[in-house]
Order: sequence, then C-alpha cells, then structure tokens
Amino acid sequence: MRIGCPTEIKTAERRVGLTPTSVRELVTHGHEVVVQKGAGEGIGANDLDYTTAGASIEPDVARVWATAEMVVKVKEPQAEERAMLRDGQTLFTYLHLAPDPAQTADLLASGGTAIAYETVTDPHGGLPLLAPMSQVAGRMSIQAGASSLEAPHGGAGLLLGGVPGVPSARVVVIGGGVVGENAIEMAIGLGAQVTVLDRDLDVLGRLSRRFGAELETVYSTTAALEHLVVNADLVIGAVLVRGARAPKLVTAEMIRAMRDGSVVVDVAIDQGGCIETARPTTHAEPTYVVDGVVHYCVANMPGAVPKTSTYALNNATLPFTLALADKGVARALHEDEHLRNGLNVCAGMLTEQHVAEAQGLEFVEPSDAIDRALG
Repeated sequence: MRIGCPTEIKTAERRVGLTPTSVRELVTHGHEVVVQKGAGEGIGANDLDYTTAGASIEPDVARVWATAEMVVKVKEPQAEERAMLRDGQTLFTYLHLAPDPAQTADLLASGGTAIAYETVTDPHGGLPLLAPMSQVAGRMSIQAGASSLEAPHGGAGLLLGGVPGVPSARVVVIGGGVVGENAIEMAIGLGAQVTVLDRDLDVLGRLSRRFGAELETVYSTTAALEHLVVNADLVIGAVLVRGARAPKLVTAEMIRAMRDGSVVVDVAIDQGGCIETARPTTHAEPTYVVDGVVHYCVANMPGAVPKTSTYALNNATLPFTLALADKGVARALHEDEHLRNGLNVCAGMLTEQHVAEAQGLEFVEPSDAIDRALG
C-alpha cells in the first residue's frame, strides 16, 4: 500500500502522523510511504531521517494526497485538505465529527473512507488511540490552568500550590476518566486542593484508592456541580462521551457566579466543549475572558508538546496502521471490531451513530457499509 503523511496545517499544530520509526516499520512490511517535505520538523525529525527510514519526500502536498491510498494524519482535515480526499481513499486521523457538520458533509461527499482515532475501542471498553493524547491533555490542563491563574494572564494572581501560611488553589475536575485522572495527578503534585466529580461510583472508588485523602471525590449532581464550580479557582472540564458531542455541564449562569480571575480549562472542546461559554481557541491566542472568568479552550492542546505527543500517539496507532496496510482496509475492518468502531465515514455513508444523532443524518451500520462499498 502507498501511504501518505502530509504536514499538519491546523494553527500551531506541530505534530506529524508518522514518525521515522513508524515509517521504517511500514517499509519493512513492504509498503511505500511518501512524506511531505518538512512534515516532521515540529518533532525534530528532518527529511533525511525519513528517507533513511525508507520514505520518499514530496514537496507538493497535493501529490501526497493524490498518490496515497491511505493518508495518516493527526488532526481533523481542514477544508482545503478535505477537498483533496477522493473516492476509494482512506483517511486515518482524529476527526471529532459530532460538533462539526461541515467536516462531516465534506467527508461524505468525498466518497472516501474515514477512520477516527478517537472512536477506535479496545476489549476493556477503553479508547486506546485517544488515551495517549488524553494523558497529555490532562497533564497540560493543569499547566495551562496554573499559568492562566497568574495575574499577567488575567487570573486572580494565585499560585496553585500556595505557600506555608497561604492556602493553595481549589481545583475542580469534572470527569474521572483518562484526562481527569492525569489532571488530578498533576494538581495534587503541585499542592492544590483537588475535587473530582463523576457519576460512575467505580471510577470514584478507583481514584479514591489511588490518591487517598489528598483527593475529594464527589458524586456528580446538578447541586454538587454548581456548588463546587462556583467556589473553584480552577475548573477542568474532562468529560467524554465516545463519538458524541460533549454535554454542557457548566452553564453560563455558573460562570457568572464564579469569582473574577477564576479559570476554566475545557479539554472537551474538540467534542464541542462541556462548558456553555467555551469556544475553540488556538495556541496563538489560547484564552479569552467571559464574566471575569479566564477560559482556556485550545482545541489541540497536545500540539504544544509535539515530540512527546507524536511518539506517544504513534506507539498506539502503529499496530492499526500496519493492520490496515497489511490486510487491506476492508479485511482489517471486518476482522477487528475495535478498529471497525473507528469507522466514521465509508463511501458516502455515515457509520458513527453518535455523529448521526448529533447532526440528524442517516446512520449505516459499519459492517453493512463495508460490505456495500469495500467488499
């Protein structure tokens, strides 16, 4: 199979779909890899590193897309990239379609096959291709929140961990999944007072056993959420429903009731955000203020640490990339139900139920779509 790896063009995105190590593995399996010139510069991998691994370098992004049977990326394709996706081609990347009808429409119109990292599952009910970036984003959320609490950045002028004789900041984490757990670890490590809300008692029990008395665990109700958010210095939105738009748990009314200089970090912004006043921002302009509350809503947080993020992501995606290339897309999807759960679009058919529900579109069972379109 001929696999293409273009340079990411989302604002301030420095990650890359394939590392030189992944390229070498693909080439060893007999596949051809074409990498756009300079695609790996953000992770410190130059064109020579890729050619040494066996890739060919292509300066023209249009030719990368035009000649590849499968394109491997990181972020959702931008409009100009979607225009290059063609009938019979496979795209393997993050998509986050639920809050993005324009992207959904373009992918359906392309006739191509789009497999989303974030909806691939594992036998334990986890999301193995989302987990590495959730780990990074969870840890970064506390760094970003701590920085935003500083007065020069519009915050209340609080040090997250305080000092002897001065209280530490109050951090509220909404959601105890991978993002939430990593945020908790960082916040406790910095000495903050940390509370997590979740509706899964097993999750709360696991977190309580791990962090002990340093973490307050609270069953999430409207009343508990409102009380804790309004009195927090830093709120981390870490809610995820696989493939679906994130529920709006923190209302605009709660934001208005928070103290001036408080901070919210909405890690769920890729899926539409779990904070009503949240809107996507970029690393170039990461924050804005609503009702005195600083909002950090960068839609590609792990892009700020591209080397760590790219290698962590490739560790997870490479086995699936190899399966798609070695077996062919149809066979790989048929044989692996967890990879098949990642199928969002197939030859003009929408195969992700949560996206169909969010956008009022017709849903086709993935297996049926594969049979009809790929054989």
